[in-house]
Amino acid sequence: MVVCIGNELVADDAVGHEIFSRLQARDLPEGTRLEYAGVGGIALLDSLTGKERTMIVVDAVQFGAPAGTIHCLPWEEVPSCDNSAISAHGIGLKETINVGKLLYPERLPDKITLVGIEGRCFNQMKEFMTPATAQAIDKAVAVCIDLIAQHQ
Repeated sequence: MVVCIGNELVADDAVGHEIFSRLQARDLPEGTRLEYAGVGGIALLDSLTGKERTMIVVDAVQFGAPAGTIHCLPWEEVPSCDNSAISAHGIGLKETINVGKLLYPERLPDKITLVGIEGRCFNQMKEFMTPATAQAIDKAVAVCIDLIAQHQ
């Protein structure tokens, strides 16, 4: 399962939607489920059926690296949210999965990977996407395709 998160109208936050659109146009291996969660947060848990073995979460992040940096992290290495936003969707991604592990442990996949694209602009419209972040989209799609292939 690949879950892409992000507001398609907001600058760097739109990378999740952009990656979703590009993956949707590809011939993904049979059994690959592609979801767009929009603003993510706790609603992400509603996408899980308990049948998924692995989940790839795609989102814009702010980990302090240069804009456009692609982070591919096992879930255990994803930092918890502090005062800086990991997700602009209310509850942070890490915290959402932790809640899921407590409330719905039978629904969470055994393996979760974050493909995070470092963004800078989260307070303007999509046309103001940071150039380095926009340039990273195709590479992030390739990372997702590689991860999908590894889990087949």
